[in-house]
Amino acid sequence: MPGECPVSQVRKVSLFRNGRNQAVRIPAEFELPGNEATIRKEGNLLILEPVRPKATLRELLQSWEPEPDFPDIDDSDLPPLRDIDLE
Repeated sequence: MPGECPVSQVRKVSLFRNGRNQAVRIPAEFELPGNEATIRKEGNLLILEPVRPKATLRELLQSWEPEPDFPDIDDSDLPPLRDIDLE
């Protein structure tokens, strides 16, 4: 059944109130990295996921694969240049 975890990963947790919000105590073995998470509801399931830190521009550029080398262009395949009158 979708959304079910193996029995070894299921654990009963306590719900409590924190002001007007309901909260859950997350056991240490289920702790999420970082300081933020997103939560969404799918049917009766609540899905909690860590928010990944945003990559810096340098990290993003370094993660991209390099472009393949472009082949040399034979000028004889190009149409002849001509002046264009823009007036």
